Amino acid sequence: MAVGAGAYAIWGVLPLYMAATAPASAMEIVIMRIGFSLLFCLLLLAVLRRFGDLRAALGTHCRVAGVVLAAVAVAVNWLLYAGSVTSGHVLQASLGYFINPLVNVALGVLLLGERMRRAQWAAVAIAAVAVLVITVDAGQVPWIGLGLAFSFGLYGLAKKRTGAPVHPVASMTAETVVLLPVFVGGTVWLAATGTLTTGLHGAAHFWIMAASGVVTAVPLIMFATAARTVPLSVLGILQYIAPIGQFLLAVTVFGEHMPAGRWIGFGLIWLALIVFTADHLAAARAQRRLMRRA
Repeated sequence: MAVGAGAYAIWGVLPLYMAATAPASAMEIVIMRIGFSLLFCLLLLAVLRRFGDLRAALGTHCRVAGVVLAAVAVAVNWLLYAGSVTSGHVLQASLGYFINPLVNVALGVLLLGERMRRAQWAAVAIAAVAVLVITVDAGQVPWIGLGLAFSFGLYGLAKKRTGAPVHPVASMTAETVVLLPVFVGGTVWLAATGTLTTGLHGAAHFWIMAASGVVTAVPLIMFATAARTVPLSVLGILQYIAPIGQFLLAVTVFGEHMPAGRWIGFGLIWLALIVFTADHLAAARAQRRLMRRA
């Protein structure tokens, strides 16, 4: 369980890392994250001798299509996340990851024909009201938060549709290979427009940017390890560590304003998550009882 909590804790403090990459733009952060993540993953595959898993990740047309969809979704997610930090909207990142479990359920209904229990419907409805309250209070739709929630939900959906699971490092390597043209083209574009900062702002800044490979891969590997050993019901609770961390950083470190309307909106989201989590735990207990009787 500690490994899973550690993964979510790293994701929770990720805004601090993003802020340290200044003066890099959100676009450059994502472009360099692709390149350095690919390099780090290739090194890991070499050390682990798992290149066969990389071939498996790209073994069929169905798998390739799933990898491409996952790569696009995660690239959009990375860009929105980096943009939330560089533009001073860390609270929206927190919002996105708070409502992501509810978005996952909604996507399951809309795209996979899954059925929701009454409590899940109630949780989604409360979250929708919360987003409406935040929209009215801010005078604009929280597009960054919604974009993060849906892009990460679609990323998970694409991973499920690729068939049998492969090693997480191989899977991530395949996704960054798909995004390699974005890294190459983006780096050339940044250099041509004079907006490239990596390698031009001293050694410390370069190594901060280079660390994006480690920052990306390590929590993913920790999460994959936990997913094999920690009950899903426990992971369902641990996942809130990340948005809680982001929320606390937004308010205490980045000094983002929390007017009354925003507090009400987040309060409704937390209420929705209490309903959702209680239902999830009750369903898990019922499933365990059925398995014991079988």
